[in-house]
Amino acid sequence: MPLDAGTIGRGCSGDVKTADQLCGRELDRFRSALQSGRPVTVSCTLQSPLFDEVASELGADDRVSYAKIRENAGWSTEADQAGPKMAALLAACAEPVPDAATVPIESQGVALIYGRNATAIEVGRRLAEHLDVTVLLSRPEDVEPPQRNDFPVVKGTIVGAKGRLGAFDLRIDDYALPAPSSRSHLVFGPGRHGANSTCDVVVDVGGGTALFPAHELRLGYLRADPRDRAAVERVIAEASHLVGTFDKTRFVDFHAELCAHSRSRITGCTRCLEVCPTGAISPAGDTVAIDPYICAGCGNCASVCPTGAAAYALPPADALMRRLRTLMGAYRAAGGRDAVVLFHDGEHGEPLIDALARHGTGLPAAILPVRVNEITQLGPEAFAALFAYGAAGVRILARARPKHDLDSLRRAVALGDTLARGLGYGGEGGDPVVSLIETDDPDALGEALAVRIAGVSAQAPSRFMPVGGKREVLRFAFNEMHAAAPAPVARIDLAAGAPFGGLHFRTDDCTLCLACVGACPTHALSDSADRPFLGFEESLCVQCGLCANTCPENVIDLRPGVDFEAWKAPRRVVKEEEPFACITCAKPFGTRSTIERVVEKLRDRHWMFRGEAGEARVQALMMCEDCRVEVAVNQGFDPHAGPERDRPRTTEDYLRERAARGGAI
Repeated sequence: MPLDAGTIGRGCSGDVKTADQLCGRELDRFRSALQSGRPVTVSCTLQSPLFDEVASELGADDRVSYAKIRENAGWSTEADQAGPKMAALLAACAEPVPDAATVPIESQGVALIYGRNATAIEVGRRLAEHLDVTVLLSRPEDVEPPQRNDFPVVKGTIVGAKGRLGAFDLRIDDYALPAPSSRSHLVFGPGRHGANSTCDVVVDVGGGTALFPAHELRLGYLRADPRDRAAVERVIAEASHLVGTFDKTRFVDFHAELCAHSRSRITGCTRCLEVCPTGAISPAGDTVAIDPYICAGCGNCASVCPTGAAAYALPPADALMRRLRTLMGAYRAAGGRDAVVLFHDGEHGEPLIDALARHGTGLPAAILPVRVNEITQLGPEAFAALFAYGAAGVRILARARPKHDLDSLRRAVALGDTLARGLGYGGEGGDPVVSLIETDDPDALGEALAVRIAGVSAQAPSRFMPVGGKREVLRFAFNEMHAAAPAPVARIDLAAGAPFGGLHFRTDDCTLCLACVGACPTHALSDSADRPFLGFEESLCVQCGLCANTCPENVIDLRPGVDFEAWKAPRRVVKEEEPFACITCAKPFGTRSTIERVVEKLRDRHWMFRGEAGEARVQALMMCEDCRVEVAVNQGFDPHAGPERDRPRTTEDYLRERAARGGAI
């Protein structure tokens, strides 16, 4: 395995030292590095337990990080060219990432075993020594009664289920108890509907439909086919340990004030609701609510959320961007060119890369692997930032049979590819520069990565430092990607439903009622306290449609796309008018055009605005709300009063008036 210390040193800051047996006779060199008080990065994961032990002895646990350069770079047919990649991997892993928050889950070990035959009884018997067990048989077959009632066995069918580890709530129909006189098989009494059961753990060995969507992601719900003995043994082993208090990662930080779900009972953005596989997200008035106990951490919601209300926390968006910035900067500083970043997870992607390194050709020298918690957490901000930092392409390694729905990721990939190729990063070829590799075969992965991307890297890569929430990071990334683009254009149109775009206003029909401003959740639309004014900032618009659905004049249309010039520009004026001054106190209210239009349409054209009384009503239209009330109270003026009559108006009156106007009778 070639090791080019000079190349690595050009890409990494700080001291770069090499060793042959750092985990053996040269271990004191590691101790010496720790005693300096500075952060230490070790390019060996094989002996990380030993290094962790030494670091713990010296109280330096938080100053050691590890880079996996053997499988990711050194074991490759292109290892002699992998110096820049090694530098990039070492530099990136030293970039600090904050720990994610956790929520506590407590389980008392109350378990419900759900099945229909003797398998459920056997599972209950095996778990009874670890858990407080109840066996529920749905439409049971002939089940021989147990010799001893070590745990309850009842009949019933679960017709509704909600909850998670430590807090399941089940609704059961056809609930019944067995007769003590059951002889050859259990005989149950009459069933009743509407029974409820609460428990901490559910073990489902019924072989029917799962009780929960994405059931494999629901903590505390264990399911196995009763005909698969190995699967049954696995759930028994797992269930036996589900007692106690556990810390569950809070995968998503939710900021309700940024949510664009609804305003005034008009539904706007529903992207996160549509992609959550576990049902952890539900409407909650103007916003949504994310249950951290049910959230499985797929990151789909954070990927599709256009406002940053749902932000992935493992790691936060800006921390991931900083790691990518360091990765690309070190690679370029060490002499690397035309890098392709390969995103992968730890459960599937890392073993696949390891197998390719140990038994195949290994990763090409220009492929920079980046591990993330879930590939579905990736959004367009990550792709845009990479191209701004100088990447030639992006690949994402997914399962052939994914455990999470990949539709939202595919949309994000398509969006990233459209923007990148629209700005010239794809060169003249039609091949995608952002794409998925869906495989469980390391050889297939090697073949896919061996095909070089015909992408074009930025000639002057950006070094922007991402700071802030997801929306701020995305805004920086898009602007920097455009600034570094090989062939920049002013605007790229996107398909309907895209989370970015502008608005088309038919300003002649706009009355500046400003209902759209009140409905806009991101403050892309704004007004002014000084004058009738409507402003729009396109970089804040998420195309939720609330403004268009709220506008009483129907003058707003969505226009999906990314206008890079508008993203860089300040808030633009959509419409502004001179305010109308109250004829009594000169207080500005409404717009001059609106008040004058109303007066013109009503004066002498309606009985309420004719004559002396009608003129008083016209004058009231030109007063502010305070003066209008004062006139009505102090002068006994009723602006809505009808004309006084000496007697009730009859049909003869109507016909006489109609004839006087020359109308037909």
